[in-house]
Amino acid sequence: MSPLHRHAHRRGFTLLEMLLALALVALLLVAMSSFLFSLGELWGRRADVRLLDQHVRAVTRFLAQDLRTAALPPFGRADAAPFTLPEVRPRAGLIERLFTFELPAGSRLCDWPGEPLPEVVCSLQVRGGDGLLLLWQSRLERGFGEEAPRETLVSPLVTGLAFDYYDPDARRWTTENLIKLDAQGQPQVPGRLRLTFTHGQLKRESLIAVPAAGAGLPAF
Repeated sequence: MSPLHRHAHRRGFTLLEMLLALALVALLLVAMSSFLFSLGELWGRRADVRLLDQHVRAVTRFLAQDLRTAALPPFGRADAAPFTLPEVRPRAGLIERLFTFELPAGSRLCDWPGEPLPEVVCSLQVRGGDGLLLLWQSRLERGFGEEAPRETLVSPLVTGLAFDYYDPDARRWTTENLIKLDAQGQPQVPGRLRLTFTHGQLKRESLIAVPAAGAGLPAF
């Protein structure tokens, strides 16, 4: 055999070597594909968690700001109750006792059909299948107290609204699914609102403190 033929023979691959190489490449591709798919799935789950947490923080900040505004004068005074618990008849559903407050200039979620009006009475309601709703109506409107208030969706992910009450004697908080009544049957304003957010298998809770009247005023 000539030197050229011997050199060509040494540089070639046998059929068995080719098959082994193809098998190794196939295993490597399968491993990489599995890794990429699992990484994408993990990233997707983490994205859902991040987006839900951002939504919870945004809704909590929005409501906390509105409650702080309601606690300021003219409604948040020593001789006035900035937060009440009246019975409200929504456009859909039965009469329900709702956590209610008043905003001098309304909320940024109030989509007025005409010129915005002041002295807007707002109530919070969680409705199954809809989420957290803001029910609102100005005292200056015709039909105030007679017609059902307007409704604006705050968050479709809120599935529960509970009320936290502090017991100074027991020095602990208790959570009630309904407004708590005192010994005389009068509704009690809670110390905190507890919202439950649900997205698929993910759940989050947030607490919103109910400020005292005038709590946001500086001390002069």
